[in-house]
Amino acid sequence: MSTSPHDLDLATPDELAELAAAALRALAQRADPDAFAHLLRLTQVVGECMATAARTLADERSWSGVADIAGTTRQAAWARWREH
Repeated sequence: MSTSPHDLDLATPDELAELAAAALRALAQRADPDAFAHLLRLTQVVGECMATAARTLADERSWSGVADIAGTTRQAAWARWREH
């Protein structure tokens, strides 16, 4: 199975989220140590990507907007995802 970067660029956020969730579920279903290791690595990737997305959204809108989406306060969102 192959999905090109161009295909991903054309996908909507909903389509990308569905694809990512399906891939994570598929890894979780395997009795394979490599699949488990990939899931562990991906937790770090997701954390890094969330921080990048939060900062990007805050730059375009505000930390209050990030906090509203995350269900937290502006101060908590800034403390969690600001550039260190």
